[in-house]
Amino acid sequence: MQYTYPQGKPWALTFSYDDGQCFDRRLIEIFNRYGMKGTFHLNSGRLGSAGHHGAFVCREELRELYAGHEVACHGVEHKDPMLLSEQELHLEYSEDRRTLEELTGGLVQGLSYAYGRYWEMTKRVAKVVGLKYSRTVCSTHDFMLPADFLEWHPTCHFNDDRLMELGQSLLNSPPHREMPLLYVWGHSYEFDRDGTWGRMEEFCKLMAGQENIWYATNLEICNYVTAMRSLEYSADGKKVYNPTAIPVWKKDGDRLMVLEPGKVTEVTQDGHE
Repeated sequence: MQYTYPQGKPWALTFSYDDGQCFDRRLIEIFNRYGMKGTFHLNSGRLGSAGHHGAFVCREELRELYAGHEVACHGVEHKDPMLLSEQELHLEYSEDRRTLEELTGGLVQGLSYAYGRYWEMTKRVAKVVGLKYSRTVCSTHDFMLPADFLEWHPTCHFNDDRLMELGQSLLNSPPHREMPLLYVWGHSYEFDRDGTWGRMEEFCKLMAGQENIWYATNLEICNYVTAMRSLEYSADGKKVYNPTAIPVWKKDGDRLMVLEPGKVTEVTQDGHE
C-alpha cells in the first residue's frame, strides 16, 4: 500500500507568489481560469502603497481578490530576518499574521522568508507565532516533500528554464513515484517585467484539467502531509488511528482506503480493511 493525496490523486501542484503587488490580480485571473490554486505571501505594512516594481494591492480588496486561494505572511515590512533581533522578528511575523487575519477573516498560518533568508532562530520564531510552514528560495528541481515544513524548498522558480520540462515530467510520473509535488514560486511583477504572461498561461494550460493532480495551496499540502505523518499504528500494523481532523488516503492496487479523522481503522495483512 502507499499513501496518496486526497481522493486518491497521485500528484500535486502548488504555486507560491511573494509581495502582494498589483500584478497578483492578473495572475489570479489566470489561476481561476485554469483551476490552479496558489498561496500569496503579503507584507501587511506595504498594502496600498507604491512600490519599486508597481503598487501593492489594497487592504480592502484582500478578502475578495484572494478568495479560493491562500493568504500567507511575508513579514510586515519585508525586513531581512538575518538583521533582526528575536523580539523584532517576533513582531515582524506576529503583526503580519494578525493584520492579514483581520483583513481576510481567516487563519493565516504560512510564511515565506523575506529575501529567502533564514536560520534556526527564524524557524523557531515562526513556529512560536503559530506559523506551520515557510518557503525558501532554494530550488530542488525534484518533486520530494519536505522533511521540515519550516524549511520548505520549492521545485523551481517560474523563470527556470526547466519549468515546462518539470511540468511534463510530473504528468509522466511512473506509478512507483510516491506523492510527487511540483512547487513553483516567484513574484507576479516578474511576468510584467519580463513579458512572460503568455508563458504562465501556457504552463497553466499544460497542467490544467488533470484528474491525477491535486491542485492545492501550500497550507493544504502542509496540513495533509502533517496528518499523514501523525498516523498511529498498532505494533502488528493491523490497526491505524488517525488523531487529526483530516482524512488520509491510501491505495492498495486499484482500491482506495480512507483513514477517517478520529477513528481506528483495522487493516488486514494484505492491506485490506
